[in-house]
Amino acid sequence: MILSDTYFMQKALQEAQIAFEQGEVPVGAVITIGERIIAKAHNLTEKLTDVTAHAEMQAITAASEYLGGKYLMDCTLYVTLEPCVMCAGALYWSQIGRLVYGATDSKRGYHLFGNLLHPKTQVVQGVLEEPCSQIVKDFFLQRRL
Repeated sequence: MILSDTYFMQKALQEAQIAFEQGEVPVGAVITIGERIIAKAHNLTEKLTDVTAHAEMQAITAASEYLGGKYLMDCTLYVTLEPCVMCAGALYWSQIGRLVYGATDSKRGYHLFGNLLHPKTQVVQGVLEEPCSQIVKDFFLQRRL
């Protein structure tokens, strides 16, 4: 069975839902190698009181630990929201092979600053864009009530 980008983005959305329920900005991420998930993560900035504890950063750390090395050339990161500049920099240094994200971040996304990813990183955007965008909107709407 060949698993699709949609399947893995749904897994990332499950992580975003966990973040939502914990009062974190609802961003979720999974890293795969082939069709195997090797890391799952969500934002932990509030829980850890650490501005760098983004879902992508947590997933990169977990995947590197799992693989026993810092390079993720054969891996794909699925993340519900376009990475910020900090996370794009970490993805550059990890040499992630592929980045798949759901919603574009029009205020803080890395694309606002040009391509900050490794030149060999393939990018797919807009996978499950609507639910990925909606969970963030719902979170901030709830916060304003």
